[in-house]
Order: sequence, then structure tokens, then C-alpha cells
Amino acid sequence: MRQALPHSAASATVPRPDGIAGLKALKGAYKRRSIIGALEAMHAEMGDVFRLTVPGFNPVVMVGPEASRFVLVSARDDVRWRMEREPITLLLRHGVLVEDQDSHDKIRRAMHPPLHRRMLENHVEAMWRNTDQVIDAWQAHTTYDMLEEMRKVALLILTETLFGVDLTPDMARLWPGVLQAVRYISPGPWVLWRGLSRFGYDKNLKMIDDYLYQIIALRRANPGRQDDLLGALIHNPAMDDDLIRDQLMTMLIAGHDTSTATLAWTLYLLGKYPQAMIRAEAEVHAVLGDEIPRFEHIRKLTYLSQVIDESLRLFPPIHLGSRVAAADLEFQGYHIPAGTRVLYSIYLTHRHPQHWDAPNTFNPDRFAPGQPRPAPYTYVPFGGGPRNCIGAAFAGVEAKVVLARILQKRKLFYQGGDVRPYMGATLEPRPGVPITTQTR
Repeated sequence: MRQALPHSAASATVPRPDGIAGLKALKGAYKRRSIIGALEAMHAEMGDVFRLTVPGFNPVVMVGPEASRFVLVSARDDVRWRMEREPITLLLRHGVLVEDQDSHDKIRRAMHPPLHRRMLENHVEAMWRNTDQVIDAWQAHTTYDMLEEMRKVALLILTETLFGVDLTPDMARLWPGVLQAVRYISPGPWVLWRGLSRFGYDKNLKMIDDYLYQIIALRRANPGRQDDLLGALIHNPAMDDDLIRDQLMTMLIAGHDTSTATLAWTLYLLGKYPQAMIRAEAEVHAVLGDEIPRFEHIRKLTYLSQVIDESLRLFPPIHLGSRVAAADLEFQGYHIPAGTRVLYSIYLTHRHPQHWDAPNTFNPDRFAPGQPRPAPYTYVPFGGGPRNCIGAAFAGVEAKVVLARILQKRKLFYQGGDVRPYMGATLEPRPGVPITTQTR
């Protein structure tokens, strides 16, 4: 860790929502009646750095590319990911997502080979086949919530490609535990009262634990392949069963939930904007025709990629980064004492009016070939720096394969109005994405 920065006499205390600006921010937050709305209102009134004043919870909030670069790169050795008593740490234990420094780096190196970009070609078949399994069960004239349906797809794909198991026989039994795990690590009373941090860890979560230890034991008894995540971890002598369980739990919950949100939001946007749907359908049929998706098709789906990128901009699944200052920090003239929680808002950075034209408007063409790429750290759906999302490449291919297969086989009819972003473990569309489909 670098030496703590001295507290400059010229540095200022991070502003709180006090006075007239504070009243305006709080009024806007109350009007919008959501955590996202509260952050939007405070950002509009107070600028890119401010401090929340909730009893027992006083984080510094940062917005913008400078904040992203600061947290992800320049100050990364002086901020901690691990927070011992919080639900995500209690659930993931020593998962790569909640480890720091050398511990994180060693685990990440062990996990990296099966998630490397060169491995993705091997996963395309499982991606479209598991998509087929879910969508072939859809009935005509029946409305389905795409948040729930895409969760099924994401779980099936993840467990087959990374764990080497078919989740189908266990899906119904484990489904309540998966949902409970997502709720368990979502914002809740634990933010204010640490004593409630174990609230909600019940038999459903234990069932997930038991399942993971079972598949670890089965693979140890029959080692087989080493090129998937489970095989690579089992063949690593530094990994015992508990540490392997922690990485599998991390991927099972954090990995599938981010993909679920990406797919659901993208289907929502395609359903809400018919012209985008028409263009995406036309491209899919031009590229795929009646063929099954193959790896070489992926790079040709340029407009679908633009839609996914714009979906990730407007509704980034990981919408907020949370760290704790391990040393005194200085940022843009503000002093941040050691021990302070630091939040950087990816959601607000992606909609920052100084860095995006019409930031709240859905416009996939802003990512079209030939358009200027977003300035560094204005677009960080997968984080950045040395700890960028380990599954980013996997998630990118998965989204294109799943969405292309759905558009290839089904005509979609969006049945709802606007949805609101809900800050759960990821940014979810609420009350859901109701879509009726028709076989092509």
C-alpha cells in the first residue's frame, strides 16, 4: 500500500446536502422516490463529489471519468474492496470479488485461463443450445417476464460452460436459493445497521452451498477436463474445497446476475423502440439466416453490438462501485479520511451531461463504426484498470449469442410501459419486462 497522502491545508471537506442546495436535492430525491433518483437529484444540485448524510451511513459519492480513474487506477492500492461484516463478504467469503491485493491477484490468476477470450469459441454452442432450451418452452399468446427468463438462460449457460454441469434437473430446487442470494447482497437495512448483516441467510442459501460442494466432490472423484473453471481450480494445488466453493459462488451469483440484467434491459429497449428492433432483426437474419450461431458470426453483428453497448451505458448492471479508504485520500481538492466509504456511480457517469450528448436518450448509433469512441473512463460497464471484470469477454459474447438466437427464432411483442431501474445486487428493470413471443 502506498503511504497515506498528507492532509493539505488547502483541501476541503466533502460537501453534504445542507442549505438551499441540500433542500433542493432532498426534495428531488423525495419526488423521485428511489435511491437512483436521490443520487440523480443530489448530483444535479451538488456536483461530482458529495457526501450522503443518512444516519449511520455517510459515504463520499463520486461521479465522472476522473472519479472512475481515481478509484479504479490511481488510488486502487489505497482503497479496499473487502468489508468484513457485509452480506456480500459473508456470502462470497473469499471469492475473488471481495479479496484485496495479493490474495485477489493469486485467485484471479487461477481463474483467468478458462475465462480468457481464446476459450470463448468453445462456449458458443452451449450458449445457443441453452437459449433454445428456455425459449422453446415459451407458449404462443403467453406473456413472459424477460428478467426471469433471462435468469434461467444465464444460469444454464454459466453452469455448463464454467462448472461442466447441467443445472436443468436442479433448477427448480435451487431457484429460491439463487433469488435469496441476490436479495441477500442487495442494498437493505444492513447499510444502516450492521447488526442485521446476517439477516436472510437461510436454508435456501445453504442448499446452494451444498450443491457447490457436491459438484466439487464429484469432479474430484472424476477429474476429467481441466479447461473449464471448476477443472482449473481443482487442479490448482493452492485451492482447497472451501476456496473453490467461494469462487464458484462468486461466479454463480455475481456472474449470472449481471448477464441476466444485461439481457433483460436490452430486450426491454428493443421492445420499447420498434425501429431498433427492426434493424436488429434484419441484421440477425442477414448474418445468420437459418444457420446456428457460430463464433465467426459474432463480429458481424455490429448493430446488435451497438444496442448492447447502449443498454450497458443506460443501465449498467454494476451501477455503483463501493470501496473503503484504507488511507487518507485527496481527490479534486477534497480530503477523504481513512475509513470512509467511497462510492463511485457508474450509472451517473454514463449519463453525465458534460460527457454524453442527450445522455438520457437511447441511441445505439453513438457506438456505430466511425463514431468517436467514448473518452477514457466515461464508459465503464465492466470497470477498468487491473481489476476490470474477469468475465467481461465472456459476457460480451454471451449477450450477442443469446439475443441473436432469440431474434432469429422468435418475434417479440413488448406488452408493458416504462420500467424503472431498481438498485438490487445489479440494476434490475422493475416491475419487469413483459414480452409475448411468436415462433418465426
